[in-house]
Amino acid sequence: MAKAKPKRKKETGTLRKAAAKDTVESLTPALFVRKFLDEMNRVAEELGVGPGLLSTLERSLPGGGWEPQVEMFERNGEFILRADLPGLGKDDVKVELADGAVTIEGERRDEREEKQKGFYSSERSYGKFYRRVSLPEGINPENAEASFHDGVLEVTMAAPKREPRAARKLEVRGKSEAKTKAKAA
Repeated sequence: MAKAKPKRKKETGTLRKAAAKDTVESLTPALFVRKFLDEMNRVAEELGVGPGLLSTLERSLPGGGWEPQVEMFERNGEFILRADLPGLGKDDVKVELADGAVTIEGERRDEREEKQKGFYSSERSYGKFYRRVSLPEGINPENAEASFHDGVLEVTMAAPKREPRAARKLEVRGKSEAKTKAKAA
């Protein structure tokens, strides 16, 4: 009689297991450190320390000087995430939705040649980029769609229904008024 395989325990905790495609051999040192820093930023954000805790170190990495600019907004009941990816095509970019975040990654290649009388210049820069953006609470990524046009990636998903809240005016006090009220309390 063959032995039954023991059941594997489910992963617990906040750290995720790396995807099979992200083997140590497939990552450059800079991309490995960048992904590590991204995970540290995610944990810091969950702990309430705030986003971007390690962004200064991340920018100092080789090839870490560029990451796509991202904007997020709601329009007509949809949540939209836009990333500027100048010089890239849709086949140069990978988009993944997992663990309440959107991950955008790819490789940017820039080659320039300049030829003039008695002068030749050639510059090339290559670099992988990786950007992970946490989604606001309540966003359902199940029916998300991505489109790419003129160097702009747009990821669209349904926005949660929000109940309108009544506006409320606040009295703006000067510095001395705030201290007086605090002493009286």
